[in-house]
Amino acid sequence: MNNNIAGVHHITAISGDPQPNIDFYSGILGMRFIKQTVNQDDPFTYHLYYGDSLGRPGSVMTFFPWPGARRGTKGVGQVTAIPFSIPENAVDYWMNRFAEHAVDFFGPTKRFNETVLSLRDPDGLELELVTNPNIKDFEVWDNSIIPPEYAILGFYGATITLKKKAATENLIRDVFGFQLVGSEGSRHRYKADSDSSAGTVDLVELPGASFGQVAVGSVHHIAWRVPNVKEQEKWRQKISDLGFQVTPIINRFYFQSVYFRERGGVLFEIATDGPGFAVDESEDQLGNKLVLPPWLEKNREVIEKNLPTIKVPQGSRV
Repeated sequence: MNNNIAGVHHITAISGDPQPNIDFYSGILGMRFIKQTVNQDDPFTYHLYYGDSLGRPGSVMTFFPWPGARRGTKGVGQVTAIPFSIPENAVDYWMNRFAEHAVDFFGPTKRFNETVLSLRDPDGLELELVTNPNIKDFEVWDNSIIPPEYAILGFYGATITLKKKAATENLIRDVFGFQLVGSEGSRHRYKADSDSSAGTVDLVELPGASFGQVAVGSVHHIAWRVPNVKEQEKWRQKISDLGFQVTPIINRFYFQSVYFRERGGVLFEIATDGPGFAVDESEDQLGNKLVLPPWLEKNREVIEKNLPTIKVPQGSRV
């Protein structure tokens, strides 16, 4: 294998009603609402995407809204916290913003010499804002409501909680090529062998904890970056050779995907960097209307009738 995994591509979670989700991630956190489409495996469910100005790999948080569904439970075998990178001078800004908008938060605390603010989204999903001195992969949307000097700039990485970390650690370290860079108690930090700003993964080992249940307010899967389909095919074969059950390559229109469940219980995806989110909308119009992949376009009328109405954010700075 010539290339290691470059870091996080995107993270997909489950929300409840779509509008509070949009209002929070766009209206409070100031991420760009870059795509409104549908879950290709369940086209009567939205698939909502947020990211930097263009939805660059490593910045993209996505959701399947399940209105009325039960809340999930946090536990082992899950991505249990989603850390976003912020500039080192942005902590006070975000504390004041959360206080102004009645968003409960915890901190600031220190972890591996970086400052962390912890909070939850409207559905209880655990988020973190982490000061990152090495942010370089992302660009703030010009129309974001957040001043660029304080804005979220993609993922810092992910936190994965496990009953036993050995099998997942072997995959992350020995197969993906991440390197152990430090430990604090039960938390063990690995970094991708790349210059990705979204290349940090913390494995937290909690032997006595119960397995989490995936539903509203929990992560559905985490996707890892590869540059193109040629490299993805190599990775698919390598993962298969290691004894994992891997899906065929699936065309997600904005990227190509393969999926497998790692030994600790987390659903992993390996996704290509391209072609990106501007293949069916102009860059200045991303997220403004419902878009469907070509093979679902013939069903647009019935799909639209079964989706709740949403109000699309427009930002405030021009």
